[in-house]
Amino acid sequence: LAMPVVKGVKSPSERFAGADETFTIEALMQNGWALQSGTSHFLGQNFARAFDVEFQDSEGGRSLVWATSWGVSTRLIGALIMTHSDDAGLVLPPAVAPIQVVVVPIMGKTPEDAASVNKAVDEAVASMKAAGVRVKVDHRENMRPGAKYFEWERKGVPLRLEVGPRDVAKGVGMVKSRLGGDKEEVELGEGLGEALTGRLTTFHEVLFKAAEDRLADNINPLELYDEMKAIFAEFDAAAGTSDEDVDEDGDGGGAGEGMGKLGMYLVPWYDDADNEDKIKEETRATIRCFPLAENGEGAVEGKTCFYSGKPATHMALFARAFWAPTAVRARLRHTAREFGSTCLDMGGLGAASWAPLVVWARTAKARASPAGTGSG
Repeated sequence: LAMPVVKGVKSPSERFAGADETFTIEALMQNGWALQSGTSHFLGQNFARAFDVEFQDSEGGRSLVWATSWGVSTRLIGALIMTHSDDAGLVLPPAVAPIQVVVVPIMGKTPEDAASVNKAVDEAVASMKAAGVRVKVDHRENMRPGAKYFEWERKGVPLRLEVGPRDVAKGVGMVKSRLGGDKEEVELGEGLGEALTGRLTTFHEVLFKAAEDRLADNINPLELYDEMKAIFAEFDAAAGTSDEDVDEDGDGGGAGEGMGKLGMYLVPWYDDADNEDKIKEETRATIRCFPLAENGEGAVEGKTCFYSGKPATHMALFARAFWAPTAVRARLRHTAREFGSTCLDMGGLGAASWAPLVVWARTAKARASPAGTGSG
């Protein structure tokens, strides 16, 4: 996914209910909001004790099982979109792109031109497939090349290969990266597949490096709570955020909120659930994790909590995080149950706002309802 993450441990307040420990990976989206991207819960013997789950141990006795629960979910699709994409649309890492290279033939003006282009395209596709490249040829005759370019850019295909009569005469094609830059010549022929494989590898490295630098640049060490509070207050004032944008849990923000830029804040912390709740209420920021890399031996020696002034127990990473509103989740479940039809809308992909993905259900019944009788 070319998506760097911070590995850490959840605070007791954020830990999975009933677990002894919850490990997490936290990603940073382009607007400075965090997204919990995967968790691993060490359940100890708690659930085994509750449900009387045992195993026969090496000595022939019976012992309670030690359990874990771990995984990632479809939120990674949203994470991928919000980590890499831009105003032109999706940007997909080659490893997960369904189409890694799209070929756009430019047929020319004569049947001879078309025949030479088709022959060159067929050979190019064979070379790419032999190298394991996922490739598609856009043969549509009812669209101009420019419209095709726009469509495939919007869909996030990593590389575009253009082949026209003059290119064929020179034995080359023109390759364009979704990451921008000028078109470049690439030799057609048997070595094309390997050449484009190398470009796809470079594409992934550049994509990951940009996200990695963005994460590193936006982890901000702080020593005083008032500093972090002021940052969030300034952000909210600039974005015009109101209390209506906050759910009953005080978590995260809704689509359309977040017009500015935030980040993650690394602070010395004395573990206190009440203070954690107070900070969440005042700033809507939560402890994303206690980063493993920042909590080694002696990490908090001589440091005091940025909020309470007590001797620090951890280095904590605070941030605002995306969330799935309870009302939306409930509506989706209800709609899927009643009508078996859902629709995924992706909004706010512009770099200026970068709203989170908005998932909503639209039903056939709602779409067909007469005016004034209700809406989906």
